[in-house]
Amino acid sequence: MLSDKMKAAFYWVTAVLSAAALVIALIKCFGAMNLEWPEIALLAAAVAGTVATLARQLPILHAVTVTILITVIGGGLAALNAKTGLPFGPYMIGANAGAKLFNVLPWAVPLLWPVAIISSRGVARLILRPWRKTKTYGFRLIGLAAVLAALFDFTFEPFASRVKHYWYWEPTNLPVTWLGAPLVDFLSWIVVTVLILSFTTPLMINKKPRQPSGPDFFPLGIWLGGILLFGAGCAVARIWMAVGADAVIAVATTVFAVRGARW
Repeated sequence: MLSDKMKAAFYWVTAVLSAAALVIALIKCFGAMNLEWPEIALLAAAVAGTVATLARQLPILHAVTVTILITVIGGGLAALNAKTGLPFGPYMIGANAGAKLFNVLPWAVPLLWPVAIISSRGVARLILRPWRKTKTYGFRLIGLAAVLAALFDFTFEPFASRVKHYWYWEPTNLPVTWLGAPLVDFLSWIVVTVLILSFTTPLMINKKPRQPSGPDFFPLGIWLGGILLFGAGCAVARIWMAVGADAVIAVATTVFAVRGARW
């Protein structure tokens, strides 16, 4: 068991490392570096940061367990999709995606799930802070977190498929896409996130009484940091539609999160 002081130290160390990794990844994004590791370091710091944010409210074992469960479930569904095209839609993995787990799925994809879902839940907690004592708060939290996770994916897809060429989306029966990504991908993110949070939320409820804590902005920082990186990559590639959408999503979410946190 980690003491409160050790948890606080872990929280601030991961926050600093995440910020530093984001800065380095952005510098690389604009062509100032020719390195392979900044995105890996950023993903590792973001995963550690998601554990740290959960550990502020939960025993560290619960925080790690939730992170592993989301990684396994999300990665398992992504692997299923790589084989069958369901539930997110058919795509072909590109050479830039890196090494594959079991020769099926890029190794980084499972780790994106806890970052997206846990940070989205943290942002949703900020937005819904004025309603945290209502009877429907839990349902609102899961629903809003699912929408925010889908928005995170919405900003990520142009970066992944059009900028980095991690994968290439294949046509579906529905002609409407978001820069190549089928709309079923984002709808599936909402459904899958709801199911994952419905399963893991009991582990994220602290059964022991404790003093009320102030708002935690670290999840917002992780969530916005990802969108900032995605938007920067799209700006370099001159995908201005994605850049504009990323900016609108980031600004609107920040306004609602800060407003809720000040309640």
